[in-house]
Amino acid sequence: MDPELKMSILGLKKKQPKTFKVKVITMDAEMEFSCEVKWKGKDLFDLVCRTIGLRETWFFGLRYKVKDTNAWLKTEKRVLDQDVPKDSPITFHFLAKFFPEKVEEELVQEITQHLFFLQVKKQILDEEIFCSPEASVLLASYAVQAKYGDYDPNFHKPGFLAQDELLPKRVLMQYQMTPDMWEEKITAWYAEHRGIARDEAEMEYLKIAQDLEMYGVSYFSITQNKRDTELQLGVDAQGLHIYSPNSKLTPNNSFPWSGIRNISYSEKEFTIKPLDKKKDVFKFYSSQLRVNKLILQLCIGNHDLFMRRRKVDSIEVQQMKALAKEEKARKKMERQVLAREKQMREEAERAKEEMERRLFQLQDEARMANEALLRSEETADLLAEKAQIAEEEAKLLAHKAADAEQERQRLEVTALKTKEEKRLMEQKMREAEQLAVKLVEQSERRLKEADHLKQDLTEAKDAERRAKQKLVEITKTTYPVIASYSAPPATTDYPEASPETASLRMDFKDSDMKRLSMEIERERLEYMEKSKHLQDQLKELKGEIESLKLEEQQQAGLFGLYPQQTRAYSEPHYIPHSNRNSAYMTQMAYFEEV
Repeated sequence: MDPELKMSILGLKKKQPKTFKVKVITMDAEMEFSCEVKWKGKDLFDLVCRTIGLRETWFFGLRYKVKDTNAWLKTEKRVLDQDVPKDSPITFHFLAKFFPEKVEEELVQEITQHLFFLQVKKQILDEEIFCSPEASVLLASYAVQAKYGDYDPNFHKPGFLAQDELLPKRVLMQYQMTPDMWEEKITAWYAEHRGIARDEAEMEYLKIAQDLEMYGVSYFSITQNKRDTELQLGVDAQGLHIYSPNSKLTPNNSFPWSGIRNISYSEKEFTIKPLDKKKDVFKFYSSQLRVNKLILQLCIGNHDLFMRRRKVDSIEVQQMKALAKEEKARKKMERQVLAREKQMREEAERAKEEMERRLFQLQDEARMANEALLRSEETADLLAEKAQIAEEEAKLLAHKAADAEQERQRLEVTALKTKEEKRLMEQKMREAEQLAVKLVEQSERRLKEADHLKQDLTEAKDAERRAKQKLVEITKTTYPVIASYSAPPATTDYPEASPETASLRMDFKDSDMKRLSMEIERERLEYMEKSKHLQDQLKELKGEIESLKLEEQQQAGLFGLYPQQTRAYSEPHYIPHSNRNSAYMTQMAYFEEV
């Protein structure tokens, strides 16, 4: 070979790159590495584990996409010799490839728990793992506790979960509830998790999630023979499960790892041989050879872990568990110390707030006391002015009291005089009553006398009429001839009497009538004078009584004196006089008629 051509070929070989770029995406971070061309999958995987501080490496792997199928990077082969994408950088996802049977016993490191928590939570939210609405709300509350810590109503106001994805869309669509209502339900559970640390909340999340039917199961589409109906194959930590195509929750048939003797595949045919030789061999077919390789890879890894769990832990695992136990104890103590410090700080803050509140209260009390002092000073000044005014008013009232006392004494004197006058008036009234009684008696006597006189007058008239009639009869019988010859014819009813008879009749008539009329007239005049005099006395007495009543009313209005005596003096005596006056007037009218 030409030396120059040989040198050019060697130069081209030297110019070929010795590294390639790799991008690894974990559940909470993205990392880029520069890998050597000769690196195997184990070299890259160990680099990632060292970078994130993961020691429980047997659960994880690097997954990548091959066309429409997921594949796991093989640790024993070179990275570039596998069917990895030719992109630069090459993208891998660092995920859990195998799942533990009991997370609380098998997951030792906190980073391992955290990565499992993030992956399982994403699978539930992406609905790769079916979860009921009640369990979804409870899991969401633990996720919130792991992210935000203890619930604080002063800090976690309504709406603080608006930007967090906590529930599967299927659950949100299943109920007619607003985001605020879902947040209220989650917060109610979240408030009960107070005091739980982040790693404890994540472990509680995983303990609930591991009881879900689809937890840790990898599903593949298969057929039982080349022309038979489609089925679903599930591979998990317990074994192999056969599902109907429309149900991934309850398997139709299961092959636990403890009951499987051998698993093999030939191109697209997969064979499961049970440990019990009496049972039939189960065969199924997949659509691609790559899928069979992936199923076999998962079966080998899950079976190895299944057998490993039933053996004594290796020294490395025992050291890890011891360190993890010490770390948990240390963290627990730290949390207790922090809790005590937090409690002391909260108590100090409460004491500070109490002192500040007390200070503000004392300041308010001082301000109120100053205001009260100012008000009291103003009140004192005002009271002093009022005292001065009251003193002046007291002097004025004392002067008025003295005047009132003098007026009272004067009124007492006047009242005494009034009493004397009342006594005199009562005496006059009694005298007037006695006089009135006498007058009534006289009037009654005069009435009786008048009645007798009327009766006598009537008898006199009757006697006169009888005498006249008798005289006429005598005249007619004694002098009939003389009357017929000497006298003219009678022109009146009564015949002309004799001179003696006529003189007798005229004397009788004139003397009796004149005497009777004069007596009656004299008695009438005397009675009218007495009645007029009595009426004048009664009017005068009535006027004096009215004036006394007015004076007594005025005195009673000022001092309340003698209100009942006034009525006693005025009312009982006035009414009889008025009645007697009317009786007198009646008698006077009778006498005038007579």
